Amino acid sequence: MSGFWITLIILLAAACALFLSAGWRQRVASNGDRDRLNTDFYQQRLRELERDEEEGVVAERPEMVRELQQTLLTDVPQQQEAARNQQSSRWILLPGVGLLVVVSLGMYLKTGGLAQLAGWTSVQQEYPALRARVMDPQAKPLTMEELARLQLGLRTSLQSDPQNLNDWTMLGRLGMVLNNASDASQAFERALQLAPNNLELQQDYAEVLTRSSDPQDNRQASMLLRDLLKRDHSNVRTLSLLAFNAFEQQQYDEAIGAWQMMLKLLPAGDKRIAMIERSIEQAKTDAGQQNTHLALTVSLNPQAEKMLPQGGVMYISVTDGVSPVPVAVKRFPLSHFPLSLTLDDSNAMMPDRLLSAQHQVQIRVRISRDGSANPQPGDWFGLSAVTPWDGHQQLAVEINQQQP
Repeated sequence: MSGFWITLIILLAAACALFLSAGWRQRVASNGDRDRLNTDFYQQRLRELERDEEEGVVAERPEMVRELQQTLLTDVPQQQEAARNQQSSRWILLPGVGLLVVVSLGMYLKTGGLAQLAGWTSVQQEYPALRARVMDPQAKPLTMEELARLQLGLRTSLQSDPQNLNDWTMLGRLGMVLNNASDASQAFERALQLAPNNLELQQDYAEVLTRSSDPQDNRQASMLLRDLLKRDHSNVRTLSLLAFNAFEQQQYDEAIGAWQMMLKLLPAGDKRIAMIERSIEQAKTDAGQQNTHLALTVSLNPQAEKMLPQGGVMYISVTDGVSPVPVAVKRFPLSHFPLSLTLDDSNAMMPDRLLSAQHQVQIRVRISRDGSANPQPGDWFGLSAVTPWDGHQQLAVEINQQQP
């Protein structure tokens, strides 16, 4: 940073020196030209007077010569007066020098990226500590802003060490964390140039391409993952990436096949199993292969039937019997009872919690007097028991309780 400021000061000094030098030469040259012009004019007039006297045109030549001499003395300043005027005129150049310095500095501060340079210098100073923190599992996790500063420091470090495989790998993973697919892709490409057969790097690169919004990147990821699967068909991460990539490209059969293969490889009790099963059901639904539906019959007890509100609304919610958050919800205007209806995955509340993926269900039916989705005191409702469900049997609920 000090070297930069020294260079800037030297350049400004050189510009000021050139400005002063040009102004000085121009002023001295103009004064000298004026003096020579007056002297030449005096000599020419003397020669003209001599010719006029020889021709008898002028009779008072000495007096005219004295007038010319007086005019020359008036027009050509004495040496001391000229030096004094020249010395005073130098001060006129100083405001120009000041203006040059102010304009130069102002333009640099506006367009020269001084703030960016200061920020980059600050990052370089922080980089060793940030890198030590990210490598220490016991240290406090870095914030997103600190990760971005670490990424900048890492890129700068790679300028002087472009063969560092670990740093290129770290830069790619930082790009993934910061959701910068372009930087991550470029970093992994450089890393793969250094280690073309590294399986983990190939998987990371495929993941970045899968996340990309460019269909060409998605297709490239698919080709890479299929090639990796040929070399190791039991690699769970490769199968997971291939399934997700296929699902995003609406290649549902391939996605389902990859997820089913993962289910065979994962140990019993693995937390990923439930998520994979939901993903399979979602893929089947999106592919039109899902024919699971819940057939339901709703009836009223005599007391509830006598108190049916005019213009009421019936809400049906299905849970898994464990979480109170509904898996599926359906809303109906009141009509005749008993009522038969069906629910399926189109009534799901969230795409990752499908009705078809449940192994047990509990159904709640409520009549809202004012159409509110939240239970109100006095609303009639019915609640089924938690029932094992294979996706095909028919269930029944009787509305026989009143909300306290």
